[in-house]
Amino acid sequence: MILGPHALGLLNESLLDAPWYGVTESLLECTVGLMIGTELIWKKMKQAGKQIVVTTITESLGTFVIVSLVFGVIFWFADVPLYLAFMFGGIALATAPAPSLSIVNEMKTSGPVTKTLIPMAALDDLVGALVFFLVVALVSAKISTQHISVFVVLLLVFLPVFLGIATGFITGKLLQHAKSDKASLGILIGMLLLSCALGLYLNQVVLPSPVINFLLIGMAFSTVFANMISEEQLNAIMKVMNPVIGLGLIVAILNLGAPLDYHLIFGAGVYTAVYIISRAIGKYSGAYIGAALTHAPDTVKKYLGLTLLPHSGVSLIFTGISVSILSGPAPECAAIIQGTIAAAAVINEIIAVFMAKKGFEWAGELHQAKGETDQ
Repeated sequence: MILGPHALGLLNESLLDAPWYGVTESLLECTVGLMIGTELIWKKMKQAGKQIVVTTITESLGTFVIVSLVFGVIFWFADVPLYLAFMFGGIALATAPAPSLSIVNEMKTSGPVTKTLIPMAALDDLVGALVFFLVVALVSAKISTQHISVFVVLLLVFLPVFLGIATGFITGKLLQHAKSDKASLGILIGMLLLSCALGLYLNQVVLPSPVINFLLIGMAFSTVFANMISEEQLNAIMKVMNPVIGLGLIVAILNLGAPLDYHLIFGAGVYTAVYIISRAIGKYSGAYIGAALTHAPDTVKKYLGLTLLPHSGVSLIFTGISVSILSGPAPECAAIIQGTIAAAAVINEIIAVFMAKKGFEWAGELHQAKGETDQ
């Protein structure tokens, strides 16, 4: 926001609207999708078992229901369109596992909470993306001035998924025949560029307006090829790609924050507080219910929810998608989401990382991995 046109103006509107910037941003968004897709390994998810799956679903849907319900009541009295409450619920689903996983690595945690959290990190992103994009499709159909049917909107929303699956399958087949790490990396970069180019072609030539989501292309693309190659080959590729993904995430967040007027944050104080509190209640209670239903240990019931509070990263990308959909037909709703989530991302990250560390501490899992064999 400080760099954007409303403050210092280093990232001004002419730069943000430049075609080359749009293409670069789309490519980096596609690359960020690798962060999620390469975690969705079917073998690992199968091993996660019933407890992980049930707990992931209850904490995700519990968060969606509570945040949507709380904002639904507030927006009813504030005369704000109710569909915005469901968009808040969809964004609130997203969990940023990186802060909690960094505590796991740095503080050598081990125990039931740690063993539950690690496989949940990938599953949580999958459930969050499915629910969020379903909400986006329904809201888009409702606010569209062209009266497009829900089926057509769903088709447009999941078109990048089909594109990513197709290019990801070809990539997987090529990677299976790669003879070296350099060849693997070359194939991945080439096919990633092709995937992005096809998305840009659909956006600018085939479709009547730009609707392709490049994060979804990257997610689908990487999920498919990651399940077709060995873990060693995938780790070698991702070791090189992780810094690029980090850069992509920075640019995606800058792209969301730069156009924001910092006055929005001061005006969104109440909504921000309500959002942080209702999301925390949803995550904690949903994780507690899921753990209780699957007879998980008491420490998982009591403290797993605290490790799921970190929220930036994917949530900011979801916010950017929501804003792009709302900015035309409902700019006032786009402003509410922008201001609320931007402020919540900063405040929640400070509180959430502290609470996640406390969760591991209260569960008695800090420094328990010392002396254990690395897995």
